[in-house]
Amino acid sequence: MNDPQIGVMLRRVLDGLYDSAAGLAALFLVLLLLSVLTSILGRTLHFMIPGTDAYAGYFMAASAFLALAHTLRRGEHIRVSLIVSQLPAGLQHRTAILASGLGVLLGGLLAVFSIRLVIQSIAYNDISTSNDATPLWIPQLSMAIGTIIFFIALVDDCIEVVVNRKVNADTLSRHE
Repeated sequence: MNDPQIGVMLRRVLDGLYDSAAGLAALFLVLLLLSVLTSILGRTLHFMIPGTDAYAGYFMAASAFLALAHTLRRGEHIRVSLIVSQLPAGLQHRTAILASGLGVLLGGLLAVFSIRLVIQSIAYNDISTSNDATPLWIPQLSMAIGTIIFFIALVDDCIEVVVNRKVNADTLSRHE
């Protein structure tokens, strides 16, 4: 296998990872909808299913965190391209590298702290204070997985910015 084939294969794997996370995010949005509808129906018909409100929150958080990487790779996050495009040509690439590197650092910290939160919740047997009494590591796991995938996407973006010497609005939001 030569280098271009490895690059194409890696690109497919990474895009598949981002798309899979987005698919899971969409599933959690559907579960959020069903949870809210169940809660509304329960109030209307005078029955209650314990934990539906808590699970709606868990599903909303899962959908948000799992969609981060896909959203980044599609150029839908707020970017610094407006600022970078106004800089002199010589500073654009360095500024884009700095911004990408800072994003990788912050994304890595978010992933580490999300993982630590799950580990601590397991260690302390932390459960929801809501009437569902769910072990908190379960909904926190989607946050940790989402932030790990987001970190991978940030590293992916940073490598593209460093390798692609040309920096412009298209490079910073390539999928628009």
